[in-house]
Amino acid sequence: MNVTQPVPGLQHRTVLLDEAVDALALEGERAAGTYIDGTFGRGGHSRLILSKLAPEGRLIGFDKDPQAIATAEQMNDPRFSIVHDSFATMREALAARGVHQVDGILLDLGISSPQVDDASRGFSFRNDGPLDMRMDTTRGISAAAWLAEVPERQLEKVIRDYGEERFAFQIAKAIVAGRAVEPISTTRQLAAIVANAVKTREKGKDPATRTFQAIRIFINQELEDLEAGLNAAFELLKPGARLSVISFHSLEDRMVKQFLASKAKVEQPDRRLPIRAVDLPKPLMKLISKTKPSDVEVGANPRARSAVLRVAERLGVDAPEGAR
Repeated sequence: MNVTQPVPGLQHRTVLLDEAVDALALEGERAAGTYIDGTFGRGGHSRLILSKLAPEGRLIGFDKDPQAIATAEQMNDPRFSIVHDSFATMREALAARGVHQVDGILLDLGISSPQVDDASRGFSFRNDGPLDMRMDTTRGISAAAWLAEVPERQLEKVIRDYGEERFAFQIAKAIVAGRAVEPISTTRQLAAIVANAVKTREKGKDPATRTFQAIRIFINQELEDLEAGLNAAFELLKPGARLSVISFHSLEDRMVKQFLASKAKVEQPDRRLPIRAVDLPKPLMKLISKTKPSDVEVGANPRARSAVLRVAERLGVDAPEGAR
């Protein structure tokens, strides 16, 4: 199979589609602005944004997945362009295109349904396939190659920190023992090793869930990309521009929540100091909303149940250096 082509029959239901796009406030003059879809996926958010943009509006998409890029390249809209890279690089990528400020940014984090459902990608413990897990299959090391050589203590730390797995020690030990017998090259092999190592299971959750999440996050540097992407997004947003972020697990959501809070709050000086009100520190962003999927959406798409949408607006302070 050519992994650069979308797999027929694998559909993606875009979570919080209307809510995330509505949060960008694409009305009036804002419809003629420049926007970023930092995780194109299969284009659900991008298509809805384009449907609301004015003819002079512009949308720039980003994605690491070659299959997502193949889908994006089929879109025939002069207002749209796609970048095959992580949204962590958006500042540099936009500067190369002469763009230094934007009117809104949407980030839909995590993994898409087609990536999970395509066994050849190695993300799912339910469908047997090669243990790859790379979102960008054109670069980087596969999960199988990493598991073949990672020291046990580092593996334990990854599973514990990125999977929030309380049995990380037992799982890491079992993986190292298993690879000494034969290479761990398929998702079914890894899932079986984890299942045998985890004696207590969470109700309704496969014992391999947290381990697969942890390895995927590590292999794709998802949290590092998120930190860099949030900082880049903040610097690119012009006053009044919106940042709309959908998270799917607690590690992501915690990072987003803390980042936005850090921009929305400021340390006030001692009230006894003779400082004019106009000179007092001002917040850089305003928190707009926090939204979770409705019961109807979760019923139609169970994968939406953990999603959280957080929205914030850049306040009218001085433009960041390099954007003036």
